[in-house]
Amino acid sequence: MSAHSAIEVQDLSVRRGKRRVLHRVSVAIEAGKITGLLGPSGSGKTTLLRAIAGVQIIESGTVRVLGEPAGAPTVRGRVGYTTQSRGLYEDLSARENLRYFGSVFLVSPRRITEALATVQLADSADRVVHTLSGGEQARVSLATALVSQPRVLILDEPTVGLDPVLRRDLWATFRRLADDGAALLVSSHVMDEADYCDELLLMRDGAILARGAPDELRELASTAHLAEAFLHLIESAQPSDHDPMARVSEAEPTP
Repeated sequence: MSAHSAIEVQDLSVRRGKRRVLHRVSVAIEAGKITGLLGPSGSGKTTLLRAIAGVQIIESGTVRVLGEPAGAPTVRGRVGYTTQSRGLYEDLSARENLRYFGSVFLVSPRRITEALATVQLADSADRVVHTLSGGEQARVSLATALVSQPRVLILDEPTVGLDPVLRRDLWATFRRLADDGAALLVSSHVMDEADYCDELLLMRDGAILARGAPDELRELASTAHLAEAFLHLIESAQPSDHDPMARVSEAEPTP
């Protein structure tokens, strides 16, 4: 693992009932970058994010975040996590939601105002959440993850259901946070968002199928389109090919 890794996952396996959801996944995520976690529904993306956030029971392996075990009290305030369900109190205002979540970390009122400004919600801060649009609610959810000024952000499908303009604006926010040194791990099943990322992890059937920058994946699959590259990698892979430590830059192209 790199000395610059903010997240280190080693031989992680997770089982739900009789089904193994993750299969000895190993990966390192660097600070100052946006890492996209892409894959079809059921590939294990959310389970991996939950394990990194420290809220998933694991079968074996280790997960370390900022040098500490995932979920450890010493690291909780430095990790922001948003789920697909938003996790907001809809009868409270945006500001009241942030005040509630911020109280866990004893943040100041100024920090709440700054988090709302970061997601461009300063003018809607005192509106009740259920009166906000879906895009505004997504931004409130992101603000709750930002309120403690985390160094690691784990975002599960943060742009799902949003229009193209709002998606673009959120990705611009993610870029600013990465440029400030945060490590971002963002899951998506929308391949056209992949170009916003510095690096991609492609998942299938509970394993990391390939890893690399968007251009590396295109080159590997000999195509200009990431969606086609992903399909090529899925179709050409065999179950034994799931080497979770492999980088596409080290792999041999498929003939």
